[in-house]
Amino acid sequence: MPLVAGVSFRRVGKIYYFDPGELPLREGDFVIAETARGVEFGEVVLEPKNVTEAELVAPLKRVVRLATGDDLEREAANREREARAYEVCERKIAERNLPMKLLEAECAFDGSQVTFSFSADGRIDFRDLVKDVAAVLKTKVQLHQIGVRDEAKLIGGYGTCGRPYCCATFLNTFAPISMKMAKDQSLFLNPAKFSGVCGKLMCCLRYEHEFYKESQKSLPSVGAILQLEQGRVKVIDVNFISGMITVQTEEDVQLHIPAASIDMHGMCRRHGIACTMSESHCEPIRTDPRADEAVSSEVDEVDADLEPDIVDPDAPEYVIPGDQPRAQIESAGRGTDSAPSTASNGDAKPSKDRPTQQRSRGRGRDANPRPNGGRTSRPMRRKKPGGSNGPGEPPSGNGEQK
Repeated sequence: MPLVAGVSFRRVGKIYYFDPGELPLREGDFVIAETARGVEFGEVVLEPKNVTEAELVAPLKRVVRLATGDDLEREAANREREARAYEVCERKIAERNLPMKLLEAECAFDGSQVTFSFSADGRIDFRDLVKDVAAVLKTKVQLHQIGVRDEAKLIGGYGTCGRPYCCATFLNTFAPISMKMAKDQSLFLNPAKFSGVCGKLMCCLRYEHEFYKESQKSLPSVGAILQLEQGRVKVIDVNFISGMITVQTEEDVQLHIPAASIDMHGMCRRHGIACTMSESHCEPIRTDPRADEAVSSEVDEVDADLEPDIVDPDAPEYVIPGDQPRAQIESAGRGTDSAPSTASNGDAKPSKDRPTQQRSRGRGRDANPRPNGGRTSRPMRRKKPGGSNGPGEPPSGNGEQK
């Protein structure tokens, strides 16, 4: 793995990897590095370390040298040039009455160009502005339009929590944030309540999102039905921090119950009890991940031990006494209410009149419950004039004998 050092070229800026070579770099050192824009003055924020090839962006530039006294003096002179360039550009913007807000002026280390950052509501034609500023500064000029989040990062300030902006103190990149993160954290879905001064969703919504996602797997969701000593209750609120669940009984009484006191093993997280886990979004509540993994590994080992070495496809199927016959399982899977006929040796045989029973069910004859646990006797075959109904022939008329 290659050895790299992390260098930043602006306050709380993005970190770039460079090849340190043989230089003994330490965090906080000022260096001169080779970049795509030329030689730049930067600060080491990550000491040399080994990283994988996937984390690098080719080609890997190198650190030229540690900053000397002359380099520090030139950097201080560039800060003064930036202040003057900012005043010139701001005056030219006012003269042309352009709807844009100038935010920052950045001068290259070698003084070859000046880059201005601005914000605006829409697209701005600043070609004439570039010519006016370049004529006064006698250097190359570039203008970059940035978004509202970068604007807040450059200006700085304090958030509703009373602390400085995260983006202006330690966030060097902006991670994507969505309303789903606020929903997962049970926040009121009012963007005005958790939006920053930039008008976008606050960056701190992402900090605890992984904790809430993991906690959701161990607790039922709102709307799930649980079985308690008070009877069936409905979950109306879940506190992931304290582990308390607020439920409502059938008598409209609200109870606050610790989640640890409820046996939720194997229960559906979305629906609760009496869920067959047949829908795609159904998932069981995770009670103890380590125990589940141990049980899964034990089952795999037992299955591997019981697996036969040789399987004879022509061998007769053996039904263990007391188990449900295969024909009955197939009948239950198709929704047939009749029980299969059983031979004297205990093997299950499907009923010969199953097609007739399926047709009668299609006409609605099986809508009413049947006595004797749903078991029915073999239906009587009715004959047609001049012949008999076979198993695959439809009954004549309305099923009455003529």
